[in-house]
Amino acid sequence: MEVILLERIAKLGQMGEVVKVRDGYARNYLLPTGKALRANAANKTRFDAERATLEARNLERKSEAQKVAEALEGKSFIVVRAAGETGQLYGSVAARDIIDTLAGEGFNIARNQVELNNPIKSIGLHKVTLHLHSEVEIAVEINVARSAEEAERQAKGESLTSADAIYGVDEDALRPEDFFNPEAEYEDEEA
Repeated sequence: MEVILLERIAKLGQMGEVVKVRDGYARNYLLPTGKALRANAANKTRFDAERATLEARNLERKSEAQKVAEALEGKSFIVVRAAGETGQLYGSVAARDIIDTLAGEGFNIARNQVELNNPIKSIGLHKVTLHLHSEVEIAVEINVARSAEEAERQAKGESLTSADAIYGVDEDALRPEDFFNPEAEYEDEEA
């Protein structure tokens, strides 16, 4: 099916271009969301008549997205989750969790704007890309940790996936003498 794009769409084309897409993609996504019109004579004349207003609206959306991107620039967000000693999360951090965290800081981001191909399943610092507009992208840092204190330590560059980092004990340096005293007097329990 041929459609006229009403806005720039990544890997497809610019506003005003007539592109050929699969029927399902057009019917299920492009047409219902208002991102495209069917390419016929009536819609082509309609697009030419409305082109100026569409470009102005697109420019306005882009400037709003740019403002949000500037506010998000260089920010790090902390997500506290339960995890094992190896740093493996008991659950995961999905796009929904990232949206909730950003909303808690005052940023309204839609779920489809978060690019997270796989959920985050380990503690650490993770870069997540946000698509605020078809021409505006920004990467934010998500700091997944067991507690706010660990998040601060992780932000300083410390790795928290070993017992040494978690408990302050170097498990390779432990010796049997650390667990029992061979010279201790033991009482016989014969009574």
